[in-house]
Parts: sequence; C-alpha cells; structure tokens
Amino acid sequence: MHRATPPSAPQPAPSHGPPRRVLVVEDDPTVAEVVTGYLSRAGYTTEHAADGFAALERAADFRPHLVVLDLMLPGIDGLEVCRRLRRADEGPAVPVVMLTARGEEADRILGLELGADDYVTKPFSPRELVLRIGSVLRRAESAPPAAAPAPVLRAGDLSADPGGRRADRAGRELSLTAREFDLLVFLMRHPGRVFSREELLHRVWGWEFGDLSTVTVHVRRLREKIEEDPAAPRLVTTVWGAGYRFDPVGGEPRS
Repeated sequence: MHRATPPSAPQPAPSHGPPRRVLVVEDDPTVAEVVTGYLSRAGYTTEHAADGFAALERAADFRPHLVVLDLMLPGIDGLEVCRRLRRADEGPAVPVVMLTARGEEADRILGLELGADDYVTKPFSPRELVLRIGSVLRRAESAPPAAAPAPVLRAGDLSADPGGRRADRAGRELSLTAREFDLLVFLMRHPGRVFSREELLHRVWGWEFGDLSTVTVHVRRLREKIEEDPAAPRLVTTVWGAGYRFDPVGGEPRS
C-alpha cells in the first residue's frame, strides 16, 4: 500500500481563533501519552478517553473539533464509536482520524464508509499524525476571504456552497464529511473532466502517494448522499479504466 509522504516536521494547529480541541481515544496509555504530548506541543487542547463509552461521554462534554480514534477499544470498538458520533452530530460532522493496525484493512475501509476523514496505520510517526490532523482541520474549516466569496455551485437540484461549506439536494441539506464535501466541490468545479484516483488523491487530499481505496470509498459514500439511485449514478460517473467524472444534470454547474 502506498502512503503519503509527510514533510520532515509537523505543522502547528490552525492559528485562527482559540486552540482547536482534539479528543484522543486510545486504550494504550503509552500511545495516548505520546499522541497527546505531540498535539499539545503543536498547539492543540487535548482530552483523552481510554475506551469507547468514555469517548462518547467526553465527546459530548468536550465538543472536540476533531477525534483521533483507535479501532481496537475495550467496551465498544472504534467503529461503533464512529457510528454513534455520526448519529449524534446535529451540525457538521466532527472530523475523525482513525488509528488502525496494518492487518485491519477491512475495518479501515468500513471506518471510511462510516464517515472517518482519514486514517493512520500503526506503528505510526506522531509527526505524521499531527500533519494529518492539521490537514483535516484546515479542510474542514477553510473558507475563502470575505472580500471574494466563492460562488455557490449548482447542478440541477444539487448545490454546494464552498464558503458556507454546505451542500443541498432538492432543498435538503446533505450531511457530508469534510472530505466528502471537498470531493464534491472539486468535481463540480470541473464538470465533464475525468480524474483518476491518483489525481483525486493529490488534488483533494493533498497526498502525493496514498491508498487509492480511500478515494473509492469516498466516491461511494458521496454517491449514496447525492444520487437518486447510488447503484446507477448519474452525477458522479465511472469512466472505466480512467477514473471519475462529474456529469451535471441539465448543463454545467453554474454560480
């Protein structure tokens, strides 16, 4: 499996506003101590939960901007924690970065399908984890300058507002993760153009290398939320042997 190659040093937490809150859910006390230590030095406010039930309780009280979530937990596992976090979200979904073991590919794919935004495979570099967290948060919180707001993209009854990070279908707001929203906006901005999974991994995720199944899973989840029939997609179509293409309904996306 190809992995993204991180820079040599971790980037600090996003500088605008108060420190971002990160909940670390990890039952190994040594791993938890290392991760929270690196995050604290990078400027984040951290809390730690050692099992699934404690994670849900701390998430409700701490209101984290992001959750670092180990898959293998006592009580309830990380997949169920992720599922319940998604069910409990009333606003935009809190980003989740999963920690997985190398042999847990099926669980990792399932975690992405449940809405996790990224994953880091154990054993991992704490510096890489800090980089991934910063990348996910920047994408979740990014907005264009107030003086030049990005236009709302429209295709049929589907719309995406890059500035407000909101997407609607037939007047109903869609519950998209940060990565799903970024993927939708990128495709809507390039109607009719085919992008390979490698290109999408680079242009949307910002990775030079990575696990291409990440793109496949996110495309599948996006289709489930924007297509009338995800099994026969009309908006995000597959060009076999080449990649994916956004085919707007009733013409190109317009602002």
